[in-house]
Amino acid sequence: MRHHERPNIGEWFKNQEYNSIFEVVASDEFDDYVEVQYFAGEIEEFDLETWYELDLKKIPAPEDCSGPFEVPREDLGYADDTIHPEDWSGPLTEIEPKD
Repeated sequence: MRHHERPNIGEWFKNQEYNSIFEVVASDEFDDYVEVQYFAGEIEEFDLETWYELDLKKIPAPEDCSGPFEVPREDLGYADDTIHPEDWSGPLTEIEPKD
């Protein structure tokens, strides 16, 4: 069943045909496009004619709508501190001599 939902930024939809969920992140009726971001992070753009042909169902935002690829800073294994090595010499200094 096709839908008649206007694409509003921030709304979430489920594509019934592909069982995928996404958020509308951009929409411009003058330029005739809708840009969506899937839960996993991919971005896709549709023209409005295609948008209204999709089999969509409006859904509430997922509880964790940040997506599965979000990694908290503390899990990255480093702090915000700038790294200052004691010795800047290394294999490249032998290849590129100092002038």
